Amino acid sequence: MKKILLQLVLLAISLNAFSQETVIKYLSGTDKDHTVAWDFYCTSGRKNGRWTKIPVPSNWEQQGFGTYNYGHDKVKANEQGLYKYEFPSVGFTGKKVFIVFEGSMTDTKVMINGQQAGPIHQGAFYRFKYDITNLLKSAGKNLLEVTVDKTSANASVNDAERRNSDFWVLGGIYRPVYLEIVPQTFIERTSIDAKADGSFLLNAFARNVKGDATISAQVQTLRGQNVGKPISVKAIPTADSIQLKGSFNKPLLWSAEFPNLYQVLVSIKGKNGLIHRIRQKFGFRTVEVRVNDGLYVNGARVIIKGSNRHSFWPESGRTLSKAIRLLDARLMKEMNMNAVRMSHYPPDHEFLDVCDSLGLYVLDELTGWQAKYDTVVGHKLVKELVLRDVNHPSIIFWDNGNEGGWNRGLDNDYALYDPQKRTVLHPWEKFNGTDTKHYPDYNYMLNAAANGKEVFFPTEFMHALYDGGAGAALDDFWAAIIRHPHGGGGFIWAFLDEAIVRTDKNGAYDSDGNHAPDGIVGPHREKEASFYTIKEIWSPVYINPQPIDAGFDGKIPVENRYAFTNFNQCSFKWKLLKFPSAKAATTTAQVSASGVPTVPNLKPGQKGLISLSLPPGWQNQDALYLTAYGPDKKELFTWSWAIHLPAAPVLAKPSRLNTMSATETDSVLIVKSGSISYYFSKTTGYLQKVLKPSGTVSLSGGPVLAGVNTSLKQFAGRADGKSYSIEADYQGDAPLHIKWTFSAGHPAKLEYQYTQRGDVDFMGITFNYPEEMITGMKWLGRGPYRVWKNRLKGQQFGLWHKAYNNAITGEAPGYPEFKG
Repeated sequence: MKKILLQLVLLAISLNAFSQETVIKYLSGTDKDHTVAWDFYCTSGRKNGRWTKIPVPSNWEQQGFGTYNYGHDKVKANEQGLYKYEFPSVGFTGKKVFIVFEGSMTDTKVMINGQQAGPIHQGAFYRFKYDITNLLKSAGKNLLEVTVDKTSANASVNDAERRNSDFWVLGGIYRPVYLEIVPQTFIERTSIDAKADGSFLLNAFARNVKGDATISAQVQTLRGQNVGKPISVKAIPTADSIQLKGSFNKPLLWSAEFPNLYQVLVSIKGKNGLIHRIRQKFGFRTVEVRVNDGLYVNGARVIIKGSNRHSFWPESGRTLSKAIRLLDARLMKEMNMNAVRMSHYPPDHEFLDVCDSLGLYVLDELTGWQAKYDTVVGHKLVKELVLRDVNHPSIIFWDNGNEGGWNRGLDNDYALYDPQKRTVLHPWEKFNGTDTKHYPDYNYMLNAAANGKEVFFPTEFMHALYDGGAGAALDDFWAAIIRHPHGGGGFIWAFLDEAIVRTDKNGAYDSDGNHAPDGIVGPHREKEASFYTIKEIWSPVYINPQPIDAGFDGKIPVENRYAFTNFNQCSFKWKLLKFPSAKAATTTAQVSASGVPTVPNLKPGQKGLISLSLPPGWQNQDALYLTAYGPDKKELFTWSWAIHLPAAPVLAKPSRLNTMSATETDSVLIVKSGSISYYFSKTTGYLQKVLKPSGTVSLSGGPVLAGVNTSLKQFAGRADGKSYSIEADYQGDAPLHIKWTFSAGHPAKLEYQYTQRGDVDFMGITFNYPEEMITGMKWLGRGPYRVWKNRLKGQQFGLWHKAYNNAITGEAPGYPEFKG
């Protein structure tokens, strides 16, 4: 009997504690991998005109419904989605109940038991909620009905989110839906300003409080250990919010390098004890824009190294998962980025949680791609944006639209809800002491450095279309930004290729031509070549490798480009390598020796030397690798040096026959050198084929100057003692002269020279070779990706092999890409 009574007491205590916390009851699933089936009816497009099931959350196009629309949408499709779902009346007695939508595209009408829950919500990327307490049944099941219009009835919403957007515009309830159950007296929300000096301010928005109630705030570590004493104030029933202030001695500060987080327990207590309590994470940190100087976090100047991120996955559209959020943030950190811009809408709030915990500075953005919301709907959406995101320490700026999508009448709205008074940006414009010019050329940066006063950090630069820009020329641009007297960094466009898997095209990838394949990583986050270029250039342990020569003494110049980290918090490791021969089945190098150098104690901004203390005989190895690790023990970058440069390939032995002859017909000139015959067209001057005793060599149709049009001007062959030469001159877009020399007992020799004018896609000569005969390529050099003259960094010296593939970077998987 005593045991039963004890269990009842414990149950009562647990139920009471449960009732004092906010209860979240999901009606949908939580992400793309955890969904709940709702009844669904699509009004037009695919699978329209009948009730069926759909997983929620999801974009309905990815479930086979409706019509696909990319941005620049001229209302190509305007289907509606009708949803139904039933849920029981359990746990609602004596409570207030809110229904919360984390995101729905686009106009959303919500009905509970046949009654409208509130005004139709407009705006696809924002959390909204309704108080449905009085609409619920006291017992039995409740019917939720939701009507989602893909296109908004508000013209400005369409302009800002669809007609003028450069991204996929989808439909449906794509983020979770849940019930928020609280006591009648409750804390609706908080807004926090916790500064680097330890000062702490919290606005508590309490509802239905009585005069005898108190509101308190207890700061804790994330493990629940109290930090300081609780802060308490008497509730004021008529006040919209209650302000609590405190001060903490030397708190651990939040930054992208050291993302220290705390939590605060905010409670309402009455004469009978605890009424309601919520938990809120936050961080102590201060952000400043200092005109004519730079961007400062916690009193230290920081350089933003970021990219623009869409919330996107090929199979599920804008419905993501915990794994994807972590993957994206970790890839950014792996690239040595410290920042991310939300383009061009606020992400799901869980991604901001990841940025808080892993350490990424965030630009949180109101939607508006070259077009803006009107002021009426804009006021509502700014409020929804800031109320949801205000307490994230990762957010350092608010973006009021993008590239002209700025409703200037909304600029002052952000501060109404943000006690930190974060700076509001107009990306692409000089505004509020910042110059965020998009895609500045090199001369613009030099002029801004000489004459500008604003803190300079382009919110878009280095456009990564088909991997052609993110890393290309970044080294030169970044050197200029580093030298800029008030440079603040920049954001590369963009993080990922936004190719969607089309459910109406047998799963084909669609990036809408060249509109969306503009990421540093692929649709499923495949690493492209620029990933490693960025990783090297943006490494906070900065090394600019110089070739190793005979006088190399093992000392490597280094620079500390951290803002808060000393080099003695990092570690290094070197190794010497021997590569297998080109004919070996493996490309794996043998580690001949390795070591750990002493780390110099360099403070942020300082330069010095790392001494490797290499063993005797190191000169006999093939390569030297040096790896740096950050305070989290993760690799920052591995630099490589060739100790011996690759030797010229050994050519097959030429024919031992020393005969030489030349014959010709009306159309063909044939040169026979030993046992090999070379056929040339007298019309084009091109090599037609090469015959050996063992068969035909596949090389033909050249040399052709790539990418330009030329025509044969002159073609002639002549004997010169023991050799025979053929010369051809071409006229056209680029004059070309070629000369073949054939000598008995020696390989054929080709010399050429050309003058190429203007901008061209390709430079150099080429031949025809049967595509079906290409299986891959192996080489000793820098790789495994393409190395361009303006993208030298990021690749390693090694022995590499690439299998042949026909991938187009950003439009289909297959990395490293390789064709021809």
